[in-house]
Amino acid sequence: MSIEMTLQRTPDGSARSLAESAARRDPRAEPAIVRVAIITLAIAFLSIFVVLPLVVVFVEAFGRGVVAYLSALADPEAWSAIRLTLGVAAVSVGTNLVFGLAAAWAITKFDFPGKTFLITLIDLPFSVSPVISGLVFVLLFGAQGFLGPWLQDHDLQILFAFPGIALATIFVTFPFVARALIPLMQEQGTQEEEAAISLGASGLQTFFRVTLPNIKWGVLYGVLLCNARAMGEFGAVSVVSGHIRGETNTMPLLVEILYNEYQMVASFAIASLLAMLALITLIAKTILERNIDGDMPHDD
Repeated sequence: MSIEMTLQRTPDGSARSLAESAARRDPRAEPAIVRVAIITLAIAFLSIFVVLPLVVVFVEAFGRGVVAYLSALADPEAWSAIRLTLGVAAVSVGTNLVFGLAAAWAITKFDFPGKTFLITLIDLPFSVSPVISGLVFVLLFGAQGFLGPWLQDHDLQILFAFPGIALATIFVTFPFVARALIPLMQEQGTQEEEAAISLGASGLQTFFRVTLPNIKWGVLYGVLLCNARAMGEFGAVSVVSGHIRGETNTMPLLVEILYNEYQMVASFAIASLLAMLALITLIAKTILERNIDGDMPHDD
């Protein structure tokens, strides 16, 4: 007889199963007061350190009205920063999408010497300060750097220009797409690809018709995180940009400059755009995570 069918008598004479009794004695089931205290603490922490700062940003941005807000965003310097940020994000996301797909495919589908080292390199930007990342490019492309004299001789400008900002952003964001895809592709295995190849499909046909459709939500998830980090990057970009007004200031850099100049409405107006990006990213991230869970194979 199963445990669910085994009955015991309670003090009032009623019968209940041993399984039900065990569930009620489950040590993981904390008392109601403990659960309420933990939930309250979590909500209070998020409210103070996440929700409240976002509210303050929007309150300050619209503190002098919608007209002042729109006027701050219409400023030529603000438009220059917005265009530069969008351009750098587009280049970074596009580059890291190609790299992430190639790296994840190679790591999950093939065995080769240096595989562990490649995985370590992918994780490197997570452990290196963005400021240090920017300094590396200064040492490479600066006037006194390793490639500086050659660049000057050929009239090529990397630092304090779009190429340097894009390179620094690519470096700090390149793990996101690969890291979003590697666990997903490892869970899916190689059975479908092997079946496609056995039926005569080429490598590219297998990738575009079998692998890519299976990882489409993971790709979108990685692109989303990569784009959010690219648009919000400050440290590495600050080092290589030169802070040239109207030319090399991205949105985060412009926020700092305007704030230091006590242009509060303009500063918080630009910051509100980044805050809206964060909110959109959070919503999209939640939706994509649900779809990714649906793509994961589950044991019956």
